[in-house]
Amino acid sequence: MKNKNASISLYSEGRGGLAVAPHAQAAESAAAVLAEGGNAIEACVAMAATLSAVYPHMTGLGGDSFWLLHQPGQPVQSILACGRSSASVNRQQYVDAGFRNIPYRGGHAAITVAGTVSGWDMALGISASDWNGRMPLKRLLSDALGYCRDGYTVTASQAHATASRFEQLATQPGFASVYLSDGQAPEAGDTLTQPALADTLEHLARVGLDDFYRGDLADAIAADLGRMDSPLNRGDLAAHSATFAEPLRLRRSDVEIFTTAAPTQGAATLMILGQFAHRPTGVASTEDVDMVHWLVEATKQAFAVRNREVRDPHLMSVHAQALLDDDRLDAMAAGIDGQHAASWGAASGPADTTWFGAIDAKGRAVSCIQSIYHEFGSGLVLPLTGLCWQNRGASFSLQAGHPLELQPNTLPFHTLCPSLALFDDGRRMVFGTMGGDGQPQTQAILFTRYADYGQALAQAISAPRWVLGRTWGDHSDNLKLESRFDPALIEALRQRGHDLVLLDDYDETVGHAGAIVRHPDGRIEGASDPRSDGAAMAADSGDGA
Repeated sequence: MKNKNASISLYSEGRGGLAVAPHAQAAESAAAVLAEGGNAIEACVAMAATLSAVYPHMTGLGGDSFWLLHQPGQPVQSILACGRSSASVNRQQYVDAGFRNIPYRGGHAAITVAGTVSGWDMALGISASDWNGRMPLKRLLSDALGYCRDGYTVTASQAHATASRFEQLATQPGFASVYLSDGQAPEAGDTLTQPALADTLEHLARVGLDDFYRGDLADAIAADLGRMDSPLNRGDLAAHSATFAEPLRLRRSDVEIFTTAAPTQGAATLMILGQFAHRPTGVASTEDVDMVHWLVEATKQAFAVRNREVRDPHLMSVHAQALLDDDRLDAMAAGIDGQHAASWGAASGPADTTWFGAIDAKGRAVSCIQSIYHEFGSGLVLPLTGLCWQNRGASFSLQAGHPLELQPNTLPFHTLCPSLALFDDGRRMVFGTMGGDGQPQTQAILFTRYADYGQALAQAISAPRWVLGRTWGDHSDNLKLESRFDPALIEALRQRGHDLVLLDDYDETVGHAGAIVRHPDGRIEGASDPRSDGAAMAADSGDGA
């Protein structure tokens, strides 16, 4: 879907902290927290909550989240806030019922616990203990609560997502009463309210976030899910907790890049960048056809390894960090034919996601991503709580012996993978995007343009992009390019054997990217994607706690 208002990336600079989100009101919520003295974690929780209220087709409390956290002089930390499949889920029952694949919608799709709220809770624990965080939860959730209670404006993105998936979603329990307007898909500019979700946010602000899993709210969630044919139960919620995990890292000559470990596809981002760093000397010294070709071919090889190896880390035969060994990356790069495209047709499914980030005045940085998987997830909207529940379990396979075979108490494969980079010259950068298989590709494009070719941050995001395979709103395996590319470059790619499809000038298919960089002198700059409804907002009055 084209963003008709696209022209250039939204950009901001400041010294008192800065936030980027794919919806301007979420960035505004975070900037206000920073301006009031909140730190980057607190700003991101406020941003995450507001996104849940105003961008419900992309994210919500009923999904999962992943975090990268860094404060100067300390190691990068990673939080995995993703839920396991129900202890009672049974692959054979799906097979016996005639399913060839796990459905994308309905109770049979809602088979994993939602981890997002546990991620907020763990991050705020770090904020309080290590980052001098003092903002009350009530304040951090207040903007989201207001949008739910008083109404929010439907974006063109939400209107399009609802209309394009109307037949799948309209009949799902609870959906019509919350996300339709008089039984029809809303128009961009319509106002919708979410009173039940407002009550949920108010309850969490009063009693604490853990109640989502082990309190009265958990009772209400389990009761609704049970009535909707989901296998999830009260015990599954009570057993859940977010976890710390060692982030994956890739060392290049002048920078170290971090992302999240399995079960996310973070390794794919670093495999792409690692192969590109191992390309022959003199190849792709500028952004040209060789640059596009090499990154696309590196993506194919990275995805082949990802599809074979990455899943619940307890089921992996090799640690994800080992996939980034220098010898392995060198061998992968050596396998790329610089003049001919390799055959392709092995991408995964589409997804919906929001990336957002913040860096505060003290240089503490957060890169975060949260998602309900497909547009509106499973489509189930729980009446007692107003939660739209994810369908992340659809990434499991019903094929016996498959690497992603559906099993009880198992983490699903995740496309989500926020990134963070620490440059040797003192710069620190947070970046990411939505877009399923497009996430590692767009991150590699953005980082390469900024770090290798010295492009301005806004230009690196707004310049035309491509995506290989299936991504948000698209199920094809072609190489898709925005039509703003030089026709000569497009023709050169065709000559190398790439199966091309041209997109609109600024197309959501290639993701909603964003990035923030803090420079050694304290200047912070951020850019948001013109393909989204987002913004980069500085908060110069904040002292960053």
